[in-house]
Amino acid sequence: MKLIVGLGNPGPEYDRTRHNVGFEVVDRLARRSAAAGATARNRFSGLLLEAAIAAPSGAAVRTLLLKPLTYMNRSGIALSEAVRFHKLDPARDLLVIVDDLALACGVIRLRERGSAGGHNGLADIERLLGTDEYARLRIGIDPPGAVPQKSYVLGLFRPDQRERIEPGLEEAVAAAECWATQGIVEAMNRFNRRNAGAPN
Repeated sequence: MKLIVGLGNPGPEYDRTRHNVGFEVVDRLARRSAAAGATARNRFSGLLLEAAIAAPSGAAVRTLLLKPLTYMNRSGIALSEAVRFHKLDPARDLLVIVDDLALACGVIRLRERGSAGGHNGLADIERLLGTDEYARLRIGIDPPGAVPQKSYVLGLFRPDQRERIEPGLEEAVAAAECWATQGIVEAMNRFNRRNAGAPN
């Protein structure tokens, strides 16, 4: 079993904000790989949905899709509950999808492990898991410039950014599917060279 966690903040006031790109990717994965009529249930302090992601061989990989409902700074609560309950190995079975201020809007990057890089959601995950040995998929949202960081990440994408984030989100969905079915190394080799959302 694999666990894919998209980070974000719950509530309609945060829908489609820059900080919620992890939620958007998980929602798209659910539409593509969950059974028709399947609905998310409240579990592990989040919304959980079981999906089956098709591998190139035609087999399906059982995958849990999780959106924590604890707000970004406490993302580790939901994630760590799910990891422990299902006895998952974070280094092999966990992918976290998160926004990144250091990347251009729509550009994605996969890593096998690494520091939180100043992201409060990742910092909380690492604190509660006790390790930084888990895959993460970062989605660029552009640096904030002169806008205060908190206001920027909780704000909506500008129209020009939304044009770039849309292909980036689709690229992130494909990268997450590749991770689930073929592993992190193959996913990095295929997707870290591609910049679907980068400006021309």
